[in-house]
Amino acid sequence: MKYIEVTFTMDDTGVFRDMLVDTLGNEGPYESFVETKDGLKAYVQAAEYDPAFLKATAQAFPLPLKYEAKEMEDKDWNAEWEKNHEAALVRTGKGTVYVRAPFHPHRTDVDYEIIIEPKMSFGTAHHPTTAMMLGYVAELEMNGKRVLDMGCGTAVLAILAKMRGASYVEGVDVDEWAYRNARENAAANGVDLTLRLGDATTLSGTFDVVIANINRNILLADMERYAAVLCQGGTLLLSGFYRADEGALIAKANELGMTLASNKNTDGWSALELRK
Repeated sequence: MKYIEVTFTMDDTGVFRDMLVDTLGNEGPYESFVETKDGLKAYVQAAEYDPAFLKATAQAFPLPLKYEAKEMEDKDWNAEWEKNHEAALVRTGKGTVYVRAPFHPHRTDVDYEIIIEPKMSFGTAHHPTTAMMLGYVAELEMNGKRVLDMGCGTAVLAILAKMRGASYVEGVDVDEWAYRNARENAAANGVDLTLRLGDATTLSGTFDVVIANINRNILLADMERYAAVLCQGGTLLLSGFYRADEGALIAKANELGMTLASNKNTDGWSALELRK
């Protein structure tokens, strides 16, 4: 099967890269994506490739978007992807978390094994932010807790929270593809999650732990809503931003009555544990 690779470059990635993925994947026929330093690589079957759609997407984008399309070598790209997609082993203060795709071998020498069919959704434990958040979910007390995972993506964090004894876990994502993927992953791991399409404006109820691995701008915009559903004494876990952005997020949390309990840093990325 022949594929077209489209390489996008933009002046500011941030939330804009997520917007582009959403447009290409939900409004267009693009199947997979790879983040680059200054943009994105997107892949579409040659038979589904539409230059007019691509041009219209670039023209409607909120900032200048350059792109270049080329035909890929004709080969079995699913087999190629499986060959190069490695499982992830995250070592935490409370044991090991093994995140694998269905085609990876089962392991018995780990504390938690999570099966994730990644598709287009964010959350396979390869990115430092996901790995750090898995560490927090593995290390914090989850038994009997009510947990909210905002922007749940593959639901890998929600699945681990449930495996660790959380009584109720709700995952919310604005992206329909991620929502469907999260449902598949919950079923594959045999865990009971409440999964919803929506954003922070749809939140209700109260939670002992709120998890949000998104990006700096969305976290700052929605943190007040996270705080509103977080019970007194509850924990807010944040990641998806660079270490240089810690100050802005901690300041916002302080305004909302939350204080920093701990932080993690890996390869310039940051994760925060905040207490209400």
